[in-house]
Amino acid sequence: MSARQTHPSEPAPAPASRPKPPATTAAPAHPPALDHATVVTADGASWLASASTHPRSTLALWESHPQAPLVLPCGSAFDVVSVDAVFGRRILDRLWEEGPGSGPVAAHRGRMLIFAAPGTAHRLPSLLAWEEWSPAVPAPLCHGAGDAVTVPPLVAPDEDVPAERLGSRWLVAPDTRDPWLPGPEALLWASVRVARAMAGAAVRVSIFPPADRDVKVYDVSRRR
Repeated sequence: MSARQTHPSEPAPAPASRPKPPATTAAPAHPPALDHATVVTADGASWLASASTHPRSTLALWESHPQAPLVLPCGSAFDVVSVDAVFGRRILDRLWEEGPGSGPVAAHRGRMLIFAAPGTAHRLPSLLAWEEWSPAVPAPLCHGAGDAVTVPPLVAPDEDVPAERLGSRWLVAPDTRDPWLPGPEALLWASVRVARAMAGAAVRVSIFPPADRDVKVYDVSRRR
């Protein structure tokens, strides 16, 4: 039997489809960075040093003492938003579970330092002031142009040192020369979501007004 001839006006038969690759597993709710990326890479160190007025000399000095923290200016490469440690962890949970994620994050003396896009330190307080849930948000310390922050060491300390004894440490270490940084809108969104969740867990909503202990209650069912 001869092969079937295709008419010029008839579309050519579609080629056989290739088998699809097996589906990959879903990404974890928390990024791997929150679990083990506590060491700054070479690209991450270069990005941090770029905040200094003399990046090369700053990087060389830091690499010669990798276990020492460093004070870097804010406002050019990054801003830093310092929040309460517990509230900050919940902000990170929101950013990673329901939002766009986060950039580098460090812990320093009971506070959480969230590295944010330049300009965030100026805009975030203003946005919070207009938000109705702002009283429930612990006031953040925003460091921008003209400020400086203490950055954790490049190399993590010995594993036998308890975390509570460390002056500063990375929770999400920078690993690229151009990391994505959340802006004021993302941090405002996450802060309000956390505040609302905390308020909802602590307060029971009732359609009845609170009872006044000094008010006399009469049994009207016995009225004649």
